[in-house]
Amino acid sequence: MSRPNVPRDPIAGPDTVQPPFPLKLRGPVVKGFGRGSRDLGIPTANIPLTGLSIGGHDDLESGIYYGYASLDHSTIPALTTPSSVPSATNDVAVPEHSSNHAVADLEDPASTSSEDVQVYPTVLSIGYNPYYKNTQRSIEIHILHSFEQDFYGATLSLVILGHIRPEYDYVSKEALVEDIREDIRVAQRSLARRAYEAWRGDEWLKGGRERDGKAGQGGVLTKSEVIP
Repeated sequence: MSRPNVPRDPIAGPDTVQPPFPLKLRGPVVKGFGRGSRDLGIPTANIPLTGLSIGGHDDLESGIYYGYASLDHSTIPALTTPSSVPSATNDVAVPEHSSNHAVADLEDPASTSSEDVQVYPTVLSIGYNPYYKNTQRSIEIHILHSFEQDFYGATLSLVILGHIRPEYDYVSKEALVEDIREDIRVAQRSLARRAYEAWRGDEWLKGGRERDGKAGQGGVLTKSEVIP
């Protein structure tokens, strides 16, 4: 689908979180194709494709979403070596440090800390990325924070709170970057609402499990399993 030539809505989603959200995923950060950082200047964290099952939401619309994420760096030593990182492809070589130059002016200078857990506003893409003509659905997570070093192998906990827009194809890389920059602005405004800010302190983002214990490492919650 090509991007329609219409103005963007400044805020996405209702004033309170509505089903099927929140959706909760957790998995190790793996190396992807590197296009976000190398080609666009917008690095993304990839988690394994198994996270896309979303507890029965395999048909979740491809598109751009927003929420919060946290990182547990303690799992990095077990999953990386000086010459390799976990990868979604056969390429496990340690990449060059990611660059966020295309969106650095939009990113938060600091995160929110909850009991020493850093929680970051997040924009993510679920889909095929038509500009790059991917043939397999993936999840690419852009954390709105500038990191001094990459974090392959860290465990990423994610709470998805809303949908911004469908997935579009673009006539140029510049048009794609322009829309991603607006996605970031929309996510920041949307997350600034009180009902959404409250999710910064969710136990899932602190590495915890839901009370029914059904979501775990690499796992997800279905709509019926979400605890308000």
